[in-house]
Amino acid sequence: MTTVQPEPPCGDRAGRSLVGVRGVLLDIDHTLVDTEAAFVAALGASIVPLLYDRGGSESGALLADLLAQWSADRGGWYRAYTRGEMTHAQQRHRRFDELLVDRGGRALATAEYDRANTVFERAFAAAWRAFPEVPDALARLRSAGIRLGALTNAGRALQEAKLAAAGLADAVPLLVTVETFGVGKPDPRVFREGVRLLGLAPEEVAYVGDEPDIDADGANAAGLCGVHLRRVGDRRFAPCDPARSVHAEAVDLLDLLELLGVA
Repeated sequence: MTTVQPEPPCGDRAGRSLVGVRGVLLDIDHTLVDTEAAFVAALGASIVPLLYDRGGSESGALLADLLAQWSADRGGWYRAYTRGEMTHAQQRHRRFDELLVDRGGRALATAEYDRANTVFERAFAAAWRAFPEVPDALARLRSAGIRLGALTNAGRALQEAKLAAAGLADAVPLLVTVETFGVGKPDPRVFREGVRLLGLAPEEVAYVGDEPDIDADGANAAGLCGVHLRRVGDRRFAPCDPARSVHAEAVDLLDLLELLGVA
């Protein structure tokens, strides 16, 4: 009988140790806040009704399909926004149109987009929640003397509201946003500014995020310790490849505590 082995982490546990790190910079979406669940709520409120009007399929299957395409963002619209190539509204409108047109609908006029986006934003905000282990893990990091901060490829007002709604506003300060330099991660300035605000050297800081290329690899390239946070059930990105430059891989913030040697 063949035994199925679990996916291996990047190297062995000893090789992934982050003991000695004095600061942790954290992504927000999919790392601190369950943004995927919030996207499900937002897409269900805004896009699904438009597709039902056009003969959309059963809502459960349709929602799963919409979420998969939204997460993949195959047009690269959100990353174009983080590179300063378009506005947030422009990328959002293009992503709405892609979802609709691919399912037999049509692109939205500006007024139609505005109405759909208002519904999306309300449902999105109402569903913001921290992952269950996050508040305790952040408290334990602070108690251990680890300096904390958040970096994000979204705007400050949106992310401050998100942290507040998730009960994290006092737990981790928002240090750097896409507005700080007009671009987002993996631009090394974003990571280095977070390090500067923590008052530490890059090699003393771990950066934790859900995207292996712009988060973990980007942090490594800026001189930090990149950590790919790949939560159980997250299939958006491949498991950590030992041949990559990712420093470590964690499944949640409790796993991060172990890597840091925090009791």
